[in-house]
Amino acid sequence: MNGEINRLMQGFAGEQGLHPTDVQALAAILDAEGPMTPKRLREHLGLTSGAVTACVDRLERAGHIRRVRESADRRVVHLHYAAGALPAARTYFRPLADATAAARSRFTEDELALVLRFLAALNEELAGIKDPGH
Repeated sequence: MNGEINRLMQGFAGEQGLHPTDVQALAAILDAEGPMTPKRLREHLGLTSGAVTACVDRLERAGHIRRVRESADRRVVHLHYAAGALPAARTYFRPLADATAAARSRFTEDELALVLRFLAALNEELAGIKDPGH
């Protein structure tokens, strides 16, 4: 599943002239609860400050996001998905949403609850692994 989703993300990245990490950043900005800041994005993606700055610069140049300075504290920058960029993402990823809905329809609510419990437990375990090579 992860491989297939990555394949779709890489296809979108290539079509849009972006790096696959840029697509992960776009998803994080779009799905964020509350305003996304470069610091929160860095923490979410596990990147350096410089890498996040380069990513945000690419996304802004490509017209996918916009930087907005906080009115109360001009030092704070919020990242917003550009309204004009949403149709391209929706069109490209609509088949993924449709496939998810089709697969989901094959299961009962109880089965889905069990799958959700498993995936949540797996994410929790994976999050606890810190650089296994060291």
